[in-house]
Amino acid sequence: MGVRVTVKPIFAELEKPSMNRLKNETSPYLLQHADNPVDWYAWGEEALAAAQAQDKPILLSVGYSACHWCHVMAHESFEHEPTAAMMNELFINIKVDREERPDVDAIYMQAVQRFNNGQGGWPMTVFLMPDGKPFYGGTYYPRESRYGMPSFQQVMQAVHDAYTNKRDDLTAQADEMANYLDRTALNIGAEDDVFQPDLLDKAAAGLMAQFDAINGGLGGAPKFPTPVNLVYLLRHHVRTGDKQALHVVTYTLKKMARGGIYDQIGGGFARYSVDAQWLVPHFEKMLYDNAQLSRLYLHTYQVTGDAFYRRVAEDIYDYILREMAAPEGGFYSATDADSEGEEGKFFVWTIDEVREALEPLAEDLPNAADIAIRYYRMSPGGNFEGSNILHVPDDPKVVADDLGLSIEELQSALAQINDRLYAARAMRVHPGLDDKILTAWNGMMLASLAEAARVLEREDYLVAAERAADFLTGTMLTSGNRLLRTYNQGDARLNGYLEDYAYAIDALLEMYQSTYLEKWFVLARDLADVVLDHFAAEDGGFFDTSDDHEALIVRPRTLQDGATASGNSAVSVQLLRLAAYTGDARYESAARSYLRQIVPLMQQYPQAIGEGLSAADMLISGLAEVAIVGNPVKAETKALLQVVRGTYYPNVITALARHPVDGEDTIPLLSYRTLRDGQPTVYVCRNFVCQMPVTTPQAMADLLKQ
Repeated sequence: MGVRVTVKPIFAELEKPSMNRLKNETSPYLLQHADNPVDWYAWGEEALAAAQAQDKPILLSVGYSACHWCHVMAHESFEHEPTAAMMNELFINIKVDREERPDVDAIYMQAVQRFNNGQGGWPMTVFLMPDGKPFYGGTYYPRESRYGMPSFQQVMQAVHDAYTNKRDDLTAQADEMANYLDRTALNIGAEDDVFQPDLLDKAAAGLMAQFDAINGGLGGAPKFPTPVNLVYLLRHHVRTGDKQALHVVTYTLKKMARGGIYDQIGGGFARYSVDAQWLVPHFEKMLYDNAQLSRLYLHTYQVTGDAFYRRVAEDIYDYILREMAAPEGGFYSATDADSEGEEGKFFVWTIDEVREALEPLAEDLPNAADIAIRYYRMSPGGNFEGSNILHVPDDPKVVADDLGLSIEELQSALAQINDRLYAARAMRVHPGLDDKILTAWNGMMLASLAEAARVLEREDYLVAAERAADFLTGTMLTSGNRLLRTYNQGDARLNGYLEDYAYAIDALLEMYQSTYLEKWFVLARDLADVVLDHFAAEDGGFFDTSDDHEALIVRPRTLQDGATASGNSAVSVQLLRLAAYTGDARYESAARSYLRQIVPLMQQYPQAIGEGLSAADMLISGLAEVAIVGNPVKAETKALLQVVRGTYYPNVITALARHPVDGEDTIPLLSYRTLRDGQPTVYVCRNFVCQMPVTTPQAMADLLKQ
């Protein structure tokens, strides 16, 4: 398929198609392409039927709305009449939002990585036979040939020639790829039960070996936060007392929060840094990153007591509630890297822009601009294309000393400065907003927010969490306790995936532990039963799609974790929690069946399975089950609750009964729990053994320390 063929001018003369089917979609990414001269289809039977009826190969283009290079390829090629005409003539063109259809994305990403020696990414461009089997693919193709890359038209022409003249070869190649994808969907090899602490310790050592001791983070540039791996190291520290594991986490989180990857003015993290120093981000902000990182900073605050981590966590929550909360109660998906056609333009500053923005502070804070320039290490030449990405490379105490200020005076000045800079920035053209609401990502954010509400005692966070939970269970949940994937413009659609159920269960269990309203627990258990009934694989673990989902060329099953935990890892954590709440062995057995499959990954590639390691930690360490009987609004019970809310206990679950329970309870952990001497009472159990009930915070803390 490397043959170069000159594109005939006739393509430029073809008429624009009379219909672009994406106009009927709700995905902001698909709607961005609704006015392309490309005759796009959304993924579905209509497109596959058209390919077979017209005997054309399929050009599958996968991306997402906040993807910078997706926008570049769209502007270069999909909005270019001659290129679009060639696409329409030679192919059936399908556009997919990877965030709405992770099943389609996962299947064809495996194929692209196979075609390209493990390399893949977005935009993803895959060529399929009319039956959907892939035979060739890559990522971004430029409109004009450059940097040794063929032009998009050259690639299309070569694919067309091969499809016309070497059909048998392509068919064989596509069949071989389909067989490969089907094999990779099977389990990678279960081992005997090796769930011992040594497995966890070696995995932690493997992760810490990748630590960048200068800049923080695991690995080099481009540098991703990888929160699932840092979460595991924090768990490892709690379990073992390993100080190096804690240092890896705390040092990394401080470096990140002082870097350009963090929005110093508005809060929230960008997706990753292109360099090793966390300075230059890819400026898109994703809900899933901020959901995970807010929770990680929250837990690190619980472990260390350092208010720095609390401030960052609260800044993220406040950013989400200010800019990413939908009127319906859920949370939007992402904001773009670009504004006015330039990456990062919204976020960067020149010194002159800072001085102008801070002019209103001249009377009360005459040196405001000088403070900002020094604190954020700004320079006339900038650190990004002539402008400055705001970052804090120096310790604030050093900056305060340089400026002749106390640390309190510096912090007070920065509060005023940041408010003014935020107000000035708000007048700029904002990056595009991906306003679809995804169940999985909303589950992540809701779980973090609900936990923060009780840990930080923030009533505003609890109110927001309740609104989000009501939206999730009222709009995204159908009869039969089946979840939908995506919502936009009043329309909820698409079957939920395994990750949607996993993160929704997590959110509901966190809502239960923040409110102790039984309804949240009942819904969490109902969703877990749906997972067991419709997602479980006979050979262990779970498929990404339900048994009544649309049939694809293979039924995907993701075992490894990525920027987020896989559905398998995430649901295993929740099943183990439910096993502790209920005593129902089905939940632990299902989680264990997945964890057995990933033992080789834990041993050889711990960086690929951070959440799976957290699940293994729960299985090996065992969960402490805490049942409390008492009125949560009274001081005595509040004091007991503060014991579990003020400290990070990753392997503790809590339940509360407002009144003594003299029989079976809907939440089995609360069955037969009574008061002791008329006082609020705590029952702590672990590994099928219960301790004597206690009534004081100190006695409760002592039990948990065991």
